[in-house]
Amino acid sequence: MDRIRTGVWLVGARGNVATTAVTGARGIAHGTADTTGMVSARDPCARLPLVSVDSLVFAGHDIAERPMPSTAADLTEAGIVDRETFETVQEDLETVDGRVRAGTTRNTGSAASLADGDTLDDEGVTASELVERISTDYTAFLDGEDLDRLVVVNLASSEPPIADPERYDTLDAFERAVEEDDPDLPASSLYAYAALRDGHPYVNFTPSTGSDLGGLRELAARENVPHAGRDAKTGETLLKTALGPMFAGRNLRVLSWDGFNILGNDDGLVLDDDANKAGKLASKGDVLSTILGDEMHNRVRIDYTPSLGDWKTAWDHVHFEGFLGTEMTLQFTWQGADSSLAAPLVLDLVRLVAYADEAGEGGVQTHLASFFKEPMDVAEHDLSRQFAALESYVEAHHEASAVTDGGDASAGAGGSESADVGTGEESDQ
Repeated sequence: MDRIRTGVWLVGARGNVATTAVTGARGIAHGTADTTGMVSARDPCARLPLVSVDSLVFAGHDIAERPMPSTAADLTEAGIVDRETFETVQEDLETVDGRVRAGTTRNTGSAASLADGDTLDDEGVTASELVERISTDYTAFLDGEDLDRLVVVNLASSEPPIADPERYDTLDAFERAVEEDDPDLPASSLYAYAALRDGHPYVNFTPSTGSDLGGLRELAARENVPHAGRDAKTGETLLKTALGPMFAGRNLRVLSWDGFNILGNDDGLVLDDDANKAGKLASKGDVLSTILGDEMHNRVRIDYTPSLGDWKTAWDHVHFEGFLGTEMTLQFTWQGADSSLAAPLVLDLVRLVAYADEAGEGGVQTHLASFFKEPMDVAEHDLSRQFAALESYVEAHHEASAVTDGGDASAGAGGSESADVGTGEESDQ
């Protein structure tokens, strides 16, 4: 797949996660960064002929005007991006930032307050017109950069959940809602609709609705386009899906599990609004109920602490019961840089859905469940079992390619060269 030029359209392109992903990708290309944190850079995924990271070409939408290099400079000062990489890729970031266009604030709740310049939301603009404007930008990027494929990734701040999503359960109902300018249609779903309709794979990295509507699933199946989501699993919830099954497997009864989260940056600011926070709380809380049952006390709090910037802290208190009714506790603290944890997963998901697209595998990519808090069409939240599903997917493709290539498994996987993430500086940004 290295010969295929893959474009990456980032919704929320000037935000911390998108900027860190682009900085990391270009750092890999220039040899100042490595692939730590990337699932696709290690076995079993590295056996697949995935598109190289250094060949990815980035562009996107944002409602903020602050340029990507300025965001990267702040991340460098915060110790999230190393200075050598920042100085090396600064010109690349300027190039990518030149491809960022105005986005839409439609039904984004408090996230709309981040807009400080032009948006696609002219007075009176309809949902149908927004879809066409988004689609036009996708096409202009594809044609202007001579790309073979485009992957759309939603990295925008969390939207409020939509009411009664079942009314969009069919494609006909969703498209009728677009044509009738349904006032409840959110930005994330319009981006997803434009992508899937035009044949572009879509990844929803956020808790927002995105493609998780019956009508959009139907569209993805009809057009045979891969899509995946929702809400990337990067920190506290990652630990929950690893530790929860431990309690279940040992038949230890969890009485209560309380999680308290504090974070800064724009995402923290947006989540300070109860409506925008609702979707995030649901995705973070539901995983434990599926693993340990509904009878335990299970609470999650998210609070905005401006001074933390891109850093976040989660403190969890687990109260559980053992043999003979003995009550015990587990406490842990997770402190991490939000963007550093998330950015490598963005690159992983782009590579893996691009591979699925090349293989003609449309619809929900259930084998990518380990990347998400609320994976579509997957009820299993045990992290080890989710990892096993990804490994099974890779092994099946690896074995199939080995048969196709006459039994040479390494050739079938594209060999070490094509599976490599790439370090060629000559590739485009």
